[in-house]
Amino acid sequence: MMRVALVHDWLTGLRGGEKVLEVLCELFPRATLFTLVHVEGATSPIIESLPIRTAFTQKLPAARKLYRWYLPLHPWAIESLNLEGFDLVISSSHCVAKGVRPPSGALHICYCHTPMRYVWDRFEDYFGTGLKARFLYGPVAKRLREWDVRSASRVHEFIANSSYVAGRIESYYHRKADAVIPPPVDTDFYVLGSGEPGPYYLVVSALVPYKRIDLAIDAFRNRSEELVIVGAGPSEARLRAGAPDNVRFTAGSGTNGCVSSTRNAGPVSCRESRTSGSFPSKPKPAVRLSSPSVKAAPSIPSATARPEYSSKRRLPRLFRAPLTRFLRYD
Repeated sequence: MMRVALVHDWLTGLRGGEKVLEVLCELFPRATLFTLVHVEGATSPIIESLPIRTAFTQKLPAARKLYRWYLPLHPWAIESLNLEGFDLVISSSHCVAKGVRPPSGALHICYCHTPMRYVWDRFEDYFGTGLKARFLYGPVAKRLREWDVRSASRVHEFIANSSYVAGRIESYYHRKADAVIPPPVDTDFYVLGSGEPGPYYLVVSALVPYKRIDLAIDAFRNRSEELVIVGAGPSEARLRAGAPDNVRFTAGSGTNGCVSSTRNAGPVSCRESRTSGSFPSKPKPAVRLSSPSVKAAPSIPSATARPEYSSKRRLPRLFRAPLTRFLRYD
């Protein structure tokens, strides 16, 4: 029997990367999951059902909350994971997971959410431009970039989550992505409502620097409309401190709160910046959950669809078929 190792940067919450990992866990229910830090119960029952092995970073002081501060140690930590005996390694990487050392003869496939933002094009968003960034964080980031490029050679096949990320892979790692497979979308998570639009605008996002939530907050200064921000993250305290009275945070509102907020929001959203992979270039009309004009998703071409794969949940279906075809897994 083929032994499969799944590698994910850290298991400290349930965001987009963990939604991808969740589907990988469903595809490989007998796999072993490797990670830097694991906070029990922070992800989902599907992920938690796998045997989870952590690196030495799990035992560092306050690692469950301060794991980001151990970034300079992450390359060393991911390389310390022992994957001997595994035949297939699948890394789900936005930081260092793709730098794991696969055993001799094993195939390593990386599903790349992005190369490390904080040491490449988003360095200033995370570390600023002051003397500390230049003389302290700058040299560390330089070493991490060098490692990031070197460790890319340990990946046999790169899957990018978008054409934009495929371009980043080519720019930074000097190799083309072998496939572009968009991440799963849970189309059963949101249920259409019939209510009228609420008197507020909405942002649902992790509160981290590269998302540029500060731009959304600035757009609502000296305005009468209310902005509701659903999310949590390391930038939350700073964003709250600088927000005007008409900006309201509902961090930790949970799944039901997110659905309710999205159903009732006003009919405007902000689109992602094509150049940064972050927050908005300008607002555009959006379809609300209460709108009757939602269009059906386009069907997958028969060349990539695998009808024999079915699921009670629609979440993995659009993702499973092309991913499974790429892995040639039955």
